[in-house]
Amino acid sequence: MSWSYEDFTKAIYKLTNIDLSCYKERQMKRRIDSLINRKNYSQYDEFYSALVADQDLLESFVNYITINVSEFFRNPSQWEVLKRDILPILIDRYGKLKVWSAACSTGEEPYSMVMLLHEFFPLEDITVIASDIDKEALDKAKEGLYIEKSLQSLPKEYVKKYFTIKDGLYKIDDRVKQRVIFKRHNLLMDPYPTNCHLIICRNVLSYFTEEAKSKLYFKFRDALEEDGILFVGSTEQIIFPQRYNLKSVRTFFYKKI
Repeated sequence: MSWSYEDFTKAIYKLTNIDLSCYKERQMKRRIDSLINRKNYSQYDEFYSALVADQDLLESFVNYITINVSEFFRNPSQWEVLKRDILPILIDRYGKLKVWSAACSTGEEPYSMVMLLHEFFPLEDITVIASDIDKEALDKAKEGLYIEKSLQSLPKEYVKKYFTIKDGLYKIDDRVKQRVIFKRHNLLMDPYPTNCHLIICRNVLSYFTEEAKSKLYFKFRDALEEDGILFVGSTEQIIFPQRYNLKSVRTFFYKKI
């Protein structure tokens, strides 16, 4: 008997520690079915056997199912709120900040954070932890080369100050790259950094089930220092944040209470 989608997700969990049942089934199943068809497989068990036998195929599968859509200063008005209203309060309370960019994809978000923090601190005083489950995305982030479209929301003065053009690509300044520590991390499974003053996790939570999101909110809360801030994406407002001991301080910004 051929496998069901549920059989496949259980097997993938054992193989990779990625719990596909925590993602919205309709979206993820459609995404996986499309990939299986493109790879000319017809059954879940057949495709799974191919994943076990071919490490490159397995790596490309993991890269495919993790959503990697990012750009510098995505939703610029929210970054302006961060600069104007959030960071001054955090800096006044804590001084030097511990910042974690979770599910950082190809690095635009943590690099944006370094550039913004440079408005307040010397570069050598800035460290941003950046993590993602996707090794290929992290490799691209460490390389620091971007197409022009990725920079469309970035303030023009930042483009001039922090980038050089190389073969039609925008290369980020090594001084900025050196301020980011990239790590591979599974949000659902791995331990979180602790005593963070600011956590940025944007445009990934919407792919998870409500049950999974609830668990992640509690874990983010525990990773924050008292009065620390969680910054989420433009489609990811938290309903009843008080149940997670969080309080909305601005739209898309939540303080640990």
